[in-house]
Amino acid sequence: MTLRTDQLVEALSRDVPRVARHAMAGRLAFGLLAGGLCSVAMVALLLTVRPDLDIAMGGFTLWMKWVYAASLAAVAVIAVGRLARPETHSLRFLWLLAVPILALVSLAAIELARTPPGQRLDAWMGSSWAICPWLLLMLSLPVFLGLLWSFRTLAPTRLRMAGAAAGLASGALAAIAYGLHCPESSALFVLTWYSLGIALATGLGALVGPRLLRW
Repeated sequence: MTLRTDQLVEALSRDVPRVARHAMAGRLAFGLLAGGLCSVAMVALLLTVRPDLDIAMGGFTLWMKWVYAASLAAVAVIAVGRLARPETHSLRFLWLLAVPILALVSLAAIELARTPPGQRLDAWMGSSWAICPWLLLMLSLPVFLGLLWSFRTLAPTRLRMAGAAAGLASGALAAIAYGLHCPESSALFVLTWYSLGIALATGLGALVGPRLLRW
């Protein structure tokens, strides 16, 4: 007996359980939340929360760091959601990543113009420039692993892009957690060294994505 295509599809899908409408979003949210909590725990246990956090939360600098990182994370998470599915979705919205970057560039330029020449290098380097990007990369790993867990039952096809998006989301969320510890107050510092740490996480995701996301 010859089966028509529609009959074959119906036969193959007859015993497949229905998937909840928001199952993918819930799985990604769980991976992000679990990884993010682990990153915050790492800050508290390994780096320590800055003792003046309550005062810092009433100022501008901490919120500058958080808004910058959260803006990048929001765009990256949307990209992760689209790349987690086999359908080909447009990623043109990624131009929105330029908005927080350009805003911070403008802020850093104003800050630099107001800083005396002899103090500009200190404002740029701070006291932790050499370790800041690497700490961000370390803190991004739990979030990245959480997203890898989320991807296990999903079906990404653009693996390098999915890995890069997961790395970007992980690095940006790690930057939010790192703000709980970091005492640096310069926009130029954040623009350079926070962005470098986020870029390292993005590059790592792009590098390992094709291997770890294969299904």
